[in-house]
Amino acid sequence: MNPNANSPGSNSRWARFSSRCVHTFHAYAGWLVSISWKRFFMLALLLIISMAIIHDLPPFSWTYLEAVSASDTASDADETPAPAGAPAGKASNHSKKGVNISIDEQGVRITPRKAQSAGEPALPASAASAASTPESATETVLDLPAVTIKLPPGEDAQSVKDLVADIRREVLGERQGSHVKIRRYGEPLMPLTMWFIVISIIIKVTYKGTVQAEAKAAQATEVAEAESLKRQVIEARMAAMQAQVEPHFLFNTLASIDHLIETDPPRASKMQKNLIALLRATMPTMREANAQATRDLGRELAVIRPYLEILKVRMEDRLQTELRVSDGLLSAEFPPMMLQSLVENAIKHGLEPKADGGQLTVSAEIVHGKLAVTVADTGLGFGKANTAGTGIGLSNIRERLALLYGNKASLRVTEPSGGGTSVTITVPYVAHPEAAPEAGTGQAA
Repeated sequence: MNPNANSPGSNSRWARFSSRCVHTFHAYAGWLVSISWKRFFMLALLLIISMAIIHDLPPFSWTYLEAVSASDTASDADETPAPAGAPAGKASNHSKKGVNISIDEQGVRITPRKAQSAGEPALPASAASAASTPESATETVLDLPAVTIKLPPGEDAQSVKDLVADIRREVLGERQGSHVKIRRYGEPLMPLTMWFIVISIIIKVTYKGTVQAEAKAAQATEVAEAESLKRQVIEARMAAMQAQVEPHFLFNTLASIDHLIETDPPRASKMQKNLIALLRATMPTMREANAQATRDLGRELAVIRPYLEILKVRMEDRLQTELRVSDGLLSAEFPPMMLQSLVENAIKHGLEPKADGGQLTVSAEIVHGKLAVTVADTGLGFGKANTAGTGIGLSNIRERLALLYGNKASLRVTEPSGGGTSVTITVPYVAHPEAAPEAGTGQAA
């Protein structure tokens, strides 16, 4: 087992290195997105000019020799232009300048070689097979006398040829048909610069889309969280209102029951039963206020009915009520507390301040595929009583409808021609899976 393999230290170093690379990439990509295209191309042009200047400065201007195979430069050699006026296919004859070296039994003979023009006879076979100097050393025709070097005693021509071949391989780098090419250390700078600019353009285009998508997602998340928080605040407010039985209403009801026990026991018993029914219908709403946003219309009427019966005992003949809701609509979904708030406002601000009272009507119907629930009274009129509120209750209902249904729900306040106020809540019609058949329908006069 190798203790160094997959050690925690190496993993930690690699994790830090990867984290820094990712951080650097995101920082650079973010900077690219933040600058304009005009500035980007100006900086790219400045980078190209800088690399062109640095390319000619040490140490990038230093050179080195590189062995290049003949196959890699064959195309370059084929593209060498011929002298002006020379016929096609004869250019190679004009470039053969320098000396001829022939090695035979008599020794080594070096003779000047002139440029061979078109129509001249070919060189002898012995001269054609002899080794020649590199092109860089034979650019000028040498006008020198022939030189003959005799072989040392005991040496043959083949050994001298092998020696010359070894020298050429070691000095000129002509191994297996290769030759020496001069390179600069700064040659890769310009190609790398161009690739860097191209990759930066790709990053700028793609990363900008990613950043915009992330920004939109973050904005959507923020809006959703804000809407959720707003919904929770309104739901908590409505739940508190729904769970609340106003102290003065409760105390007045108990006081009325106590008084009727002595004067009219049957009416006291009826009021007591209605109060129990009201509390029984209200308590589940307190527990379910945070569990669901809507309930069925039948359960809302189960809260309204005993509340109106208690008020009828207290107001006697000054209050007449009527519930006009068909059995088919009892299972329709309806937000809790809204209907109760409208009924309380109609009694408190419309009918109770009026000397001779009036009538309150709760109705429900389907209008253009939506459920419309209306609370109408024949009281003093909207905002005309001394007990008129601030309108916060209606504003809360509108906000809650907007959160639950968007623009698919509405609250409309009108004044009928005969006087009083009519408030209509319109919501999408959806049948609730759990209806409340015990609410029923009915009329009270």
